[in-house]
Amino acid sequence: MPEGEVKIDSESSARTRSIAARWVSAGFSAVALLFSVYSLWESRLKQSDLRVFVPAVIEYSAPYQNNNFEAIIIPVTISNEGARTGTVLSLDLDVTDPKTNQTKRFYAANFGRWTMERTRSGAYQPFAPIALAGYSSRTETVQFYTRGEEEKPPQLIRETQPYRFTMTLRDVANDQRAPATISFERELRNYDARAFTNGTLWLFPKDWHTASKVAGP
Repeated sequence: MPEGEVKIDSESSARTRSIAARWVSAGFSAVALLFSVYSLWESRLKQSDLRVFVPAVIEYSAPYQNNNFEAIIIPVTISNEGARTGTVLSLDLDVTDPKTNQTKRFYAANFGRWTMERTRSGAYQPFAPIALAGYSSRTETVQFYTRGEEEKPPQLIRETQPYRFTMTLRDVANDQRAPATISFERELRNYDARAFTNGTLWLFPKDWHTASKVAGP
């Protein structure tokens, strides 16, 4: 083979290797850039993503006669799976009797376990908006109270049967997405008003599963 052709082939192979090396280098740089962008998104830019968890057993009290006041006590865990701070502005609860289809509305009033002794002494911490930093969580026992005297019937939870609960979480991002809701059933298995003297009645699930909901659009 003539010497000129060998030289041309050698130069062509060198150019090919150089181009391939540049493409490989560019590929690694692109992957590194994408990884950096993803890391920035996950650590700093990802919108708050609130998840709500409700335990198997919740509590109930109706301590006052001739009054429509009822209290539902639910330990609630809220976690933020986003990078930005999420703020829970309010928690609302709707309870429905499936037999009559009547629904009574409740609002988050206080934090803490319910007893009549603590109620008389005002020992509870009032509910306030909950700020959650990115990738953090918080657990609170929330007392839900009847939302005003106009709510009917006077006592919704009395019959030993299941009841439907729908909790609505509103946060500062709700102008961009619908409020998160979580629905679950709990069953009143016995009713004895004497329990309200200083305690509560418990409502149980049929399947003993924890209910949860992801806040999203």
